Amino acid sequence: MSDFFAVAGVTSVLKWLLSNSLVSANLNAAFPTTAAISALSPDLVPTGSSETPQLNLFMYYASFNPSFRNDGLPSRDSAGARTSNPPLALNLHYLVSAYGKNELDPEILLAWAMQLFYENPIMSRQTIQTLLAAMASSPGATPEMQAVAKTTLADQVELIKIAPEALSNEEISKLWMAFNAHYRPTTSYQVSVVLIQETQRFKSNLPVQSRNVRALPAQIPVIVS
Repeated sequence: MSDFFAVAGVTSVLKWLLSNSLVSANLNAAFPTTAAISALSPDLVPTGSSETPQLNLFMYYASFNPSFRNDGLPSRDSAGARTSNPPLALNLHYLVSAYGKNELDPEILLAWAMQLFYENPIMSRQTIQTLLAAMASSPGATPEMQAVAKTTLADQVELIKIAPEALSNEEISKLWMAFNAHYRPTTSYQVSVVLIQETQRFKSNLPVQSRNVRALPAQIPVIVS
């Protein structure tokens, strides 16, 4: 199972997947300046006359995964003692927005990112480990990046899946109003499932010492009256 760094680990893996693919696809040849990949709140992304080509990934919401929500429950007995470590199962919801002051820059970046996620709907364990290691060894890696790179995200039982999420125009408008930011071309994705589990020791039930199995013949029905 994963630790609580796994949520930030998912964002980091997606960001580094985009960053590495941006270079390998030579997409910067389409722009007058080098494009950037960020994971910021939309109100923190610089906009205006000096706006550069940029793709921003923002996790705006974390919801409970219904399939795993009751897995391992109840976790405590009548005395309050821990009997299991049930996982906290989360779905992460992302907005992917494209920026650029020049005509067509946002459209190019957004379509490229959508195609990349379409071609990579499932993140393998090896991919997760490779991208986290690349983040930790990158120049200028912050203490937060170093800590997140040690997450056990790749070891959880479920693989990370990326699926497009349909938001209505009204929902997207409300989100951007809440961000208090200038709207940019946007799409949305759901990433599931992240399983965060405690590693505390717990008292398990005693093993069965003996088994008594009896086979009773079925009683034949009798009409008595």
